[in-house]
Amino acid sequence: MGSSSRQDDRDRDAEGRARSSRPRDGLGRPLPYGAQGVERQPEGVVRAPGDTVAEAQALLDAGKPFHAHEVFEDAWKSGPDAERGLWRSLAQLAVGLTHAARGNIKGGSRLLLRGAAGLDARPEPRPGPHGLDLSGIADWARVLAARLERDGSPVDAAACAPRLTGGAGLG
Repeated sequence: MGSSSRQDDRDRDAEGRARSSRPRDGLGRPLPYGAQGVERQPEGVVRAPGDTVAEAQALLDAGKPFHAHEVFEDAWKSGPDAERGLWRSLAQLAVGLTHAARGNIKGGSRLLLRGAAGLDARPEPRPGPHGLDLSGIADWARVLAARLERDGSPVDAAACAPRLTGGAGLG
């Protein structure tokens, strides 16, 4: 009975998946119920690749890499098989930046390097598909990972956001 009531108190959809209705901050951290959070990114949206890139860039520029990750995840899950690795790598980079901004230095660095390795493994010529600067983004991730490991302190997500198309340097 105790575990049943505990489960009933959790936010779940009809299939039992977590669907937290708690508000979240710009880095995706849950806030107390009733607190003013930022608008959540809708899930499961199918976008054209150019729209994915533009929306993710706007979110990154606004210091919301967690939300950009959701946009990349939608593309990863709905896009063609040949591009799933691309979108997964970009999602990993956005989560890496999220962790770096939250102060999880080791996790942020690890995800940034994993995402960069995924982009490095792509067979496309540079620039990559959809105008993405794959080499520049991978370089950005490695520079930020090295900075995290060297300085050991959280970063400002908006100030460190990459440029996804042309000139992905560290802000």
